[in-house]
Amino acid sequence: MTNSEKYFYGTGRRKTATARVRIFPGSGKATVNDKEIVLPENVVEPLKMVGKLQSYDISVKVNGGGKTGQLEAIRHGLSRALIELNSEFRPQLKKAGFLTRDQREVERKKPGLKKARRAPQWSKR
Repeated sequence: MTNSEKYFYGTGRRKTATARVRIFPGSGKATVNDKEIVLPENVVEPLKMVGKLQSYDISVKVNGGGKTGQLEAIRHGLSRALIELNSEFRPQLKKAGFLTRDQREVERKKPGLKKARRAPQWSKR
């Protein structure tokens, strides 16, 4: 994939992970952070839903978060890129919930507590 090719772009986010996704016309290869990998079934679900699974190559730069957050950020970015490709995909992807950004983040730890809400064990004596 060269930078001169026409591509469609989408940014996906989940927890603290951010994925910058580009889709190019191609044969269905996926590159994440310059490494060719096979993406799990649930990540490429938006492509499968619109019938473009083997029609586009995916190039992703992802950082932050853990594996699950990164994979879900890739799926979110891929869905947004597909809408840029063809806006008629929007109702289908929206109904499946791929366009909704899952805004849940880890709650911060509070002073005097062990975690965000977990208080130290109480002892009578």
